[in-house]
Amino acid sequence: MEESGRQTQFAWQPLTPRGVAGFARCSVAQLLLVQFLFALFAAALVAWFVYSAWFPIITSAIARLPDQGEIRGGRLDWHGPSPQILAENRFLACAVDLPHAGEARSPAHLQLELGQSDAKFYSLLGFTRLGYIPGWRVACNRVELTPWWGAWAPPLLALLSAAVLAGLMLTWAILASAYLFPAWLVGFFANRDLTLGGSWRVCGAGLMPGALLMSGAILCYRFGVVELIGLGVAAAAHLVLGWGFILAAVLSLPRHPAAGETAGNPFQKPIEDSRKGDCANGGPTENSKSNPAPKPE
Repeated sequence: MEESGRQTQFAWQPLTPRGVAGFARCSVAQLLLVQFLFALFAAALVAWFVYSAWFPIITSAIARLPDQGEIRGGRLDWHGPSPQILAENRFLACAVDLPHAGEARSPAHLQLELGQSDAKFYSLLGFTRLGYIPGWRVACNRVELTPWWGAWAPPLLALLSAAVLAGLMLTWAILASAYLFPAWLVGFFANRDLTLGGSWRVCGAGLMPGALLMSGAILCYRFGVVELIGLGVAAAAHLVLGWGFILAAVLSLPRHPAAGETAGNPFQKPIEDSRKGDCANGGPTENSKSNPAPKPE
């Protein structure tokens, strides 16, 4: 990825093909700074969504727990009515159904259901089962969980934000490395001035419009503009958008300086070379053509 002799330029906005193409000449630090700002915005948006859509349900569910109860030895010791839905909204529901008989189902997009020996998570894609760890003791009562949740909710939200931020930065680096060579091949065959290092930066910057689209989709999902299926469509579309921006950015780059030297038909002999060849072979020259030899009388 050597780029000796190439001048570093300043790039700041990856929201247009030419803006993404500008990152081919910037430094890695500039790209990472722009990616960090986009990841910070996305992490803050995800944290706000969880805080506004899920945390109130968790708080309400804890408030409806019985005074006694715990998970010990891999089994739930429950002292309240079952089945019952503790709290729900359109995003999240918390319920208790000891035999998992399906009598406490909710239309929420994600549901946590506590059973006798395991917990089930239901969603649009089906359900997954999570067994209780035999060696753990987890409180499942209002008296213990209320102060615990009040103390740990803010740190958990901060940890979620940090995890989303770090996960996005790592994911973008991996995807840019995966797209690096195909993007460079497109630039090579299109005679674009693009190095391998520049291709990696262009790919990294080209992922930012898709990340912005996904952030907007989460915002629309929170306010009910799109449903869960629409959020899934946006998740697929943001990948395609990234590919489109990377391809358009590569084709927006200037042509390689050496590309003009081979322009034209490579099998056609240049005119000057053909004239020089005629002179070297004793052929007619310009003077001989302009002053032809006198014909004998």
